[in-house]
Amino acid sequence: MAHKYNGATQYIWQHADWPNMTVDMQALAGLVAETNLLRGQLMGRVSMFGFEEQNTSMLETMTSEIVHSSKIEGQMLSADSVRSSLATQLGLKYDGLPPTDHYIEGVVQVMLDATHNFSRPLCDKRMFGWHHALFPNGYSGMYKINVGKWREGKEAMQVVSGAMGKERVHYEAPPSEEVPRMMNDLLEWIEADDSKTDPLIKAAIAHLWFVTIHPFDDGNGRICRTITEMLLSRADHTGKRYYSLSSQILQNRKAYYDCLEHAQKGGMDVTEWVAWFLSTLKDAINASLTKTENVVRKRQFWNRHEQTPFNERQRKMLNQLFDGFEGKLNSSKWYKICHCSQDTATRDLNDLVNKGILRKTDDGGRNTNYELNE
Repeated sequence: MAHKYNGATQYIWQHADWPNMTVDMQALAGLVAETNLLRGQLMGRVSMFGFEEQNTSMLETMTSEIVHSSKIEGQMLSADSVRSSLATQLGLKYDGLPPTDHYIEGVVQVMLDATHNFSRPLCDKRMFGWHHALFPNGYSGMYKINVGKWREGKEAMQVVSGAMGKERVHYEAPPSEEVPRMMNDLLEWIEADDSKTDPLIKAAIAHLWFVTIHPFDDGNGRICRTITEMLLSRADHTGKRYYSLSSQILQNRKAYYDCLEHAQKGGMDVTEWVAWFLSTLKDAINASLTKTENVVRKRQFWNRHEQTPFNERQRKMLNQLFDGFEGKLNSSKWYKICHCSQDTATRDLNDLVNKGILRKTDDGGRNTNYELNE
C-alpha cells in the first residue's frame, strides 16, 4: 500500500542532524561494563574447552543464530539442515541428517562470510552478494523483487501490520533515490577508525541505522542482523560465535519491533534503543553461559562412562543428544540417522535404557520416545 507522508509524524531520518545519532554514555556506562564482563567470562570458559568442545559450542550457536534470525521474519529453517551445512562448510565432523538444499547453503555462506571474514571491509557489493544468497530465484514469496541492488521506484517503503483496509503504518523509510547516498554514509561510518566508540555501541547504532534506511526490497532484517554479527565478531576479535543475539531477539520480538519503531520516530538521542540492545545482548550471553554447562555435562558423562561398552551408533546418538538434538528421539529417527534397520535401532535403544542412560518418556504417540536419564 502506497503512503504519502503528511507531516504528522517525523521520522528520525528526516531530522536536520541525521545521521549524527547520539547516546548518553554516562547512562550506559554500567550496562556496557556488565555486558563486557559477561563477554569476558564466556570467552574465558570457552577457552578452557578442548578443540572439539569449542567447535560443538560454535556449531550450535551459529545454527541458532541462522535459524532464529530467519524465524524473526516468519521463515522456518530446519535446524538439522543448517547445522549439517555449517559443519560441512567449516570442515567439522557432524553426523547430521541428509544433505541440505541450495538455499540453506547460501544462507550459511552469508553468515560465515560475515563472521569469519569480519575484518574485511563492508561494501555494497559484499551486501549485494548476501542479498543474492537470500533470494536466489529473484522472488520473495510470489513477488519478484530487485535482488543484489538497492530498492528503486517511487512507491514508499513501509512497515505495515493489520488486516486489509485496517492497516497500520509503523514506519516509512527514506525515498529510494536517497538510499545510495545514505548507505554510503553508513558504510563509511562502519569502516571509520573510531576508537572512541565502544564496539558494542557501534553495533547497536549500525543496527538501527541500517534498518532505518531499509535499503532492499526485502530481507532487510536478516541482512541487518548479519551486519550486527559481523560487528560483534569484530568486537570479540574472533569469527567464532558463542552467543546468539537473534535467539534472544526472537524471545522478545514484540519489544524488539516496538523499540525500533520508537527510536525511528524519536529524536537523534538513541540511548533508549542502545540500552535495549545491550540488555538483550547481555541476556544472550547469559543464555550461552548456561548452555556451556551442557558441554561440561557431556564431558562429565563420558568420563563417568569411560569403561561402559557402547557401539558407534550409540556414541553418535548420545553425542547428538548432548549437542542439541532437534525434536524427540525415537527408533525411526535412530535408524534413519544411523543408517541401520528398525530392529537394530530398537536393540540399541533398549540397551541404553537397561544401562540407565536413556529413559522412555510418557508423551505416548505411535513411536516410543526417549530422553537422557539424568
